[in-house]
Amino acid sequence: MSNWLLWIVQSLLALAFLTAGVMKSVRPLEQLKQSMAWVGRVPPMLVRFIGICELLGAIGLVLPLATGVLPGLTVAAAGGLALIMIFAAIFHARQGEYREIGLNLILLLLALVVAIGRLPSAHF
Repeated sequence: MSNWLLWIVQSLLALAFLTAGVMKSVRPLEQLKQSMAWVGRVPPMLVRFIGICELLGAIGLVLPLATGVLPGLTVAAAGGLALIMIFAAIFHARQGEYREIGLNLILLLLALVVAIGRLPSAHF
């Protein structure tokens, strides 16, 4: 996959996780429950933890490779976000929230594309 295409995928993925991460990190839980029913079924600290992980993952998708400082962290961030999406899909399946799984799988696929696509340039 070409470098510019990977940058587009990385940027869109980073934007998606940045938005979700900020929401889960700072928005009041009562507000989150209105659009994400699962928030009411897990400990509040887990929601915040997931949000912070998504936020850090979004930063990790772009910053290391853009600055040239530890570009291997981009691969690690993409892999970490892929792992979060695997757990999210399993969670939603167990909760019977099958409509939510589609987005998890799309984000998982995009994260894997970035992780695999950036592997050759990864050096820690």
